[in-house]
Amino acid sequence: MHHRQTYTVEVAGLTRHFPLFEVAPGVRIAIFNMLGDTIVVKAAAASLAERLKETPADVLVTAEAKSIPLIYEMSALMGLPYIVLRKSYKTYMGDALSAETVSITTGVPQTLYLDEKDHRLIMGKSVILIDDVVSTGSTLEGMQQVMTKAGAQVSRVAAVFTEGDGDWSHVVALGNLPVFVDGDCA
Repeated sequence: MHHRQTYTVEVAGLTRHFPLFEVAPGVRIAIFNMLGDTIVVKAAAASLAERLKETPADVLVTAEAKSIPLIYEMSALMGLPYIVLRKSYKTYMGDALSAETVSITTGVPQTLYLDEKDHRLIMGKSVILIDDVVSTGSTLEGMQQVMTKAGAQVSRVAAVFTEGDGDWSHVVALGNLPVFVDGDCA
């Protein structure tokens, strides 16, 4: 089995070692995948819910897939319904709204779809956008476009981590992950 370098981080009081993956020549990022890590999901959700408790909102919104357990737990803690924007269209989604974005993870355009039934839930409502990691902001941009089309107002943006040295001052986050370029050591 290949020994992969890791980057150690503290998230919501817990220590985790994130594997480093090359996403472009000479550029590596620490991959945060909370799927299957119930303890991190619950701790991060509690911490974000606490930071967002004064934010006026009717609905929480995320894009599939890795932040689904996070938004589910935040929904339960905050007493707010949640919506998951899908990355593929299914016929039962009816007259879905969509927006296209380019994912840093895959490098290809991806479309986010809002189910017809969820459109009714957020029209004219105030929403908080939730993501696991905000790296380029492209997924957020896609989520924002869908919210605008749906007639919803984004009151806050929250993520477990921001990534890189962009201006993420508008994002409520628990930490920032560095981007490692060539000579950097983790």
